[in-house]
Amino acid sequence: MTTPDGAAAQAPAQRKDATARPARRGPADPVRALMRHHQNLCAHAVDALEIAAGLEAYGVTDRTAARFRHRDVFSLAEELYARVPRAEPDGAPAATAESAFTPSPGRPPAPAGRSRSVRGALQLLPGAVCLATVAALASSDEATPLARKAVGIAGVVLLALAVRLAVRTGPLRLRHHEPRSRAAALWICWTAGYAVYGDWLLGQLLTGGPDLPPAAPRPAVATAVALACALAPAAGCARWFAVRGRRGLAASRGLGELAARTRPLLLTATLLFLGALVALLLGAGAVLGSDGAVAVAAAAALGVLLFLARLLAVHGFPEAAAAGLASATALEALALSLVLIARLPGLPPLDMPVETLTTAAGPAAVPAVACTAAALGLLVHGLRALTGACAHSPSEPAEAHRP
Repeated sequence: MTTPDGAAAQAPAQRKDATARPARRGPADPVRALMRHHQNLCAHAVDALEIAAGLEAYGVTDRTAARFRHRDVFSLAEELYARVPRAEPDGAPAATAESAFTPSPGRPPAPAGRSRSVRGALQLLPGAVCLATVAALASSDEATPLARKAVGIAGVVLLALAVRLAVRTGPLRLRHHEPRSRAAALWICWTAGYAVYGDWLLGQLLTGGPDLPPAAPRPAVATAVALACALAPAAGCARWFAVRGRRGLAASRGLGELAARTRPLLLTATLLFLGALVALLLGAGAVLGSDGAVAVAAAAALGVLLFLARLLAVHGFPEAAAAGLASATALEALALSLVLIARLPGLPPLDMPVETLTTAAGPAAVPAVACTAAALGLLVHGLRALTGACAHSPSEPAEAHRP
């Protein structure tokens, strides 16, 4: 039989127990459902950073991680990496982050210095081929027109092959080849061709031409040489951004901190490349003849556009890269089309914007405006896309994780 004094003593003890052990809300293991949902990502990840990149691509933020009792996405990714078993190939040991950097027994380490030298030579090859083509054309003044044309065509073909080799190795190499990259290659060919021959063609159209075949195309030789030589600094700036972006990903403890670390890196890499390209344009113009400040500005805008597009494609955003290049192509093609359409009866005012712009600043103003607008659009997009964890994942492109 319980006395009133005993009941009174027991009540505070029960209240104390209830206070010390609050009722748990939600499932006892909230991470388990996330493990099942992202089983494939977690099982094939080489480290926790890759899981964090995949979670961010799926839309998981630090606020979402708080619902799983973690302070940020990186902490949540570390638990997933620790709890989900690694997927093993048939008869092969599980891959770990340490084993990726440990040489296999009996296999000599890769000659890193030699491979870097080869990549550097390949990145310098387009500039060398372009300079050799210009020198060959300059020394064949007394040759027949057919021979000069053959030399020019051979130089263009060799230059295209050199560019292909340069972008398929090193920091400019795409991790995954997709159909969108082929469309982007077409836009690159258009914008590069317009940079070399577009000003001459637009000037001919505005004056009622071109009178073919007597009117021989006049290429912008200095622009072609500078853009070909700019592949080497582009690769250097891309490597600088990738290495420091990876370090920032490893040192950051939240998505906001990672974005704050990466945005200055992207702006610095872009400015470094712009400075190198302007120096190449001014040097080529001093040796081969310059077409003016507006032409230099147009070529610099095109170079920055190509650099940002390749950077986005390399880090897993080929759709944005193709969209930026396509917008510049569309604007340049629209300018040429308006001039031609204005020749039809009753439609003379259509070429007024193009004629006004070229009268004020010359034919090079059209590609300058088109490439600058597209480059600014890619830069704004890059400040958001390239500052996420998924942009620096070592093995998967950012868009591969998206449902």
